Amino acid sequence: MASGWEWDETLFSGAAAFYRRGRLPYAPGLVDVLARVLGLDGRGRLIDLGCGPGTLSLPLAGLFGEVVGVDPDAAMLVEAARGAAELGVADKVRWVRARAEELPKALGDFTVATLAQSFHWMDRERVAATVRGMLRPGGALVHISDLKGERRTVDGLPHPPVPHAAVDGLVRRYLGPVRRAGRGLLPRGTPAGEGAVLAGAGFVGPYRHVVPGGQAMVRTEDDVVAGVFSMSFSAPHLFGARLAAFEADLRRLLRGVSPSGRFSERRPGTEVFVWPRGSD
Repeated sequence: MASGWEWDETLFSGAAAFYRRGRLPYAPGLVDVLARVLGLDGRGRLIDLGCGPGTLSLPLAGLFGEVVGVDPDAAMLVEAARGAAELGVADKVRWVRARAEELPKALGDFTVATLAQSFHWMDRERVAATVRGMLRPGGALVHISDLKGERRTVDGLPHPPVPHAAVDGLVRRYLGPVRRAGRGLLPRGTPAGEGAVLAGAGFVGPYRHVVPGGQAMVRTEDDVVAGVFSMSFSAPHLFGARLAAFEADLRRLLRGVSPSGRFSERRPGTEVFVWPRGSD
């Protein structure tokens, strides 16, 4: 975790209802890539740490015999259970409310563990060591994120691009210039260096795979608003009594850019790092 910052239960307070609609999806083809590089065949067990509303757990459910999603936010797990029911996979997915630091919690051993844009919120050294001990021989941890450093052009798109810089400026006007996170602040952002942490825990590799993005998407005004409220640094609770005023200003900004309420955006590429457990 970032120096001087301590996790608290308000980190994503109020964000769960906006997450599935607001967050951009991973690149198409991610499930096929994971099936191929990990040799998945519908058996084995997956543990998804910091699973949120099942963004990764649910698409991968068909590749495993059992999936366990772990997250400390109860509202996120309610959304995850709803998604599992919609997809008809509720019988093979189990949701556990816990922080990753509280593992193993008698959950057994696993073929694959996934961390999708959640590792930076954890006590990384402790979690890496614990998860490695929960993996079966031949198992692997998979770290997944949007492709870093990618430039997604807006050329040729049918609608105005989402005005991210202006939206970020509005958030700062309401919440201040230093990034918020739960009840605390992150003046230096979230930590990097995941590779050194995982190597230090005994994982080997990594083996890197890139799933290309760039596909054009249409985003409505409501989608963009949901995206803002799905972020830890602009989660609804942070605005307090000014939440309605912020949303009104946000919608006014968006309508000024696109009176039709439609925006264009390109899907990000997805970066996958596979870390085999290695031998003891």
